[in-house]
Amino acid sequence: MIATIALVVGTSLIPGASVNDVWGAFAAAAVIGVLNAVLPPIVAALRLPLMALVGFLLVLVLDAAMLLAADAITGGDLHVDNFWAALGVALVAAAASLALGILVGVDDNDLYSLRVIDRIARRSKDRVETDAPGVVFLEIDGLALPVLKRAMRDGSAPNMARWLTSGTYRFAEWETDLSSQTGASQSGILLGSNDDIPAFRWVEKETATMMVCSGPADCAEIERRHATGHGLLVDGGASRGNLLSGEADHVILTVSRMEAEKKANPGYRTFLANGYNVTRSMALFFWEVVLEWSAALRGKRRDVQPRGHRGGMYPFLRAAVCVVVRDLITYGVVTDMLKGRPAVYATFSSYDEVAHHSGLERADTMEALRKLDVQFGHIDRARRYAPRPYEIVVLSDHGQTQGATFKQRNGYGLDELVRRSVERGDVAPLEAGDENDRAAAHAFSEATGGGKKKRPKNDVSDRDIVVLGSGNLGLVYLMEERRRLTREEIDERHPRLLPALREHPHVGWVLVHSSEHGAVVLGANGTRYLAGGRAEGEDPLALFSPSAPQHLLRADGFEHAADVTVGSFYDPALEEGCAFEELISFHGGLGGPQTRPFLLYPVALAPPPEPLIGAAAVHDVLAGWRRDLNGD
Repeated sequence: MIATIALVVGTSLIPGASVNDVWGAFAAAAVIGVLNAVLPPIVAALRLPLMALVGFLLVLVLDAAMLLAADAITGGDLHVDNFWAALGVALVAAAASLALGILVGVDDNDLYSLRVIDRIARRSKDRVETDAPGVVFLEIDGLALPVLKRAMRDGSAPNMARWLTSGTYRFAEWETDLSSQTGASQSGILLGSNDDIPAFRWVEKETATMMVCSGPADCAEIERRHATGHGLLVDGGASRGNLLSGEADHVILTVSRMEAEKKANPGYRTFLANGYNVTRSMALFFWEVVLEWSAALRGKRRDVQPRGHRGGMYPFLRAAVCVVVRDLITYGVVTDMLKGRPAVYATFSSYDEVAHHSGLERADTMEALRKLDVQFGHIDRARRYAPRPYEIVVLSDHGQTQGATFKQRNGYGLDELVRRSVERGDVAPLEAGDENDRAAAHAFSEATGGGKKKRPKNDVSDRDIVVLGSGNLGLVYLMEERRRLTREEIDERHPRLLPALREHPHVGWVLVHSSEHGAVVLGANGTRYLAGGRAEGEDPLALFSPSAPQHLLRADGFEHAADVTVGSFYDPALEEGCAFEELISFHGGLGGPQTRPFLLYPVALAPPPEPLIGAAAVHDVLAGWRRDLNGD
């Protein structure tokens, strides 16, 4: 009935399409239903390169073709002039079907999709049936524990709230490393180590190369450096939507294994086997763009502060992450469960993406979280169809902290402050940007073979000074030497630089390495000597967590630590800092909820140790849970 009404709506709104009457629409909907059950699975079974893109486009074309076929089969009950009219009807009908389903409380797609996935999984040669429980790790990128608790209270995460209040789940908080961003956190969680990952992007001075945690080649290199054969997903595990694979055997949308996206990756088969999924995703994609445009206009009209940049391509990138990528990952996870895979780790980035630009707990940010919670409900319900029992663990890789950016507060960026304060040398424009946007751009360019240039983008050999932003963590590399400069050398060559940084009102601390004292943290009115654990004057780390000194001391020992590492100020009363890139909610450094991610886990699992500090410690906990459940 819903399909019939949706078809009437679609033909009414699209020029060049019509139905004779309701019974004609019913007959056409029935024909389309039969074709949808037969044709998309054939396309989905094809082994084509770039399947995520090519398969999506093929099924979209097929959806329009099925309407044209229904026109011919019904003998005029449905009339469609041409392909473009058919495509328009398919998209509008999908949108109408979604709206009607919400109004009447019907989610046929949930149950139907499970049946399709189950049918494909049962025919698979690698389906495993066992009584040994598997485990599904669902990561919500960028969500802090206090934010999730308020979301549960206010109704933005009802499924997770139900798990908690039922007494079957409990919370644990953990503390991030200094580089509180997805690349470092996932390296620690999935591989067991995140050593020498100073930030989201950093420079390796000996080769004058910039590494970025969203680049496929860089993620592959990070995984090569840290893989030991003991990754969280070894021996049959699956990676969905992650930066790193955790040494999984099965991957989709995993940046470090982007080569798999160029090949005939079968991981998308279950999504593409239901043609409705593609038109549904396209309808939701455009609706998400409209939501972003309206939210941006509303924020501007109300003069909401702080307010981030929300124009250009961002609305479309948001829609891709919040709809298409989210749905592909959900289908991947459900497929893994119905095939009985022992461990699955999936990252959902939509909350993080929206929060960067909209704010930590603004209305559209909480709506993105609510929609994620809906997907977790789908995954939860799929457990009853799986060939083995499953436990679900929800976690985050870091949180976010909010505040107007450094540039919004001062009218200039960290790069300009450094440029004013050095004695010689030009400062390249500050390298910054949303990690999800960069990952999407890198992945698309890599998968399609585009973006090739004569000079590698990560080559910084021609630069005098490189300034990088990673949330409220700034890195300054003085390229006059192919090694890290000491505090004494910096003072001798650029005597104004460190005073300008440490005395700036929106800088909280500055980390340098002294040839005499080792790691030294400079503040406006004091100095902290990390090796000796003593402070002179006001301790620049006093407002941060008690673990802050050990995080900075560890980061100072990294081979590729910056000559100067800068952290923004932090106001504990407002839980506010400032990013050195143009994101009003940020992560990467110290201060506020960004360092307070969580584990939401079944009470049947052993409680983690307290305090739980660092991503590598989280790896030990998750790997232990997997061993206990899988019976290894």
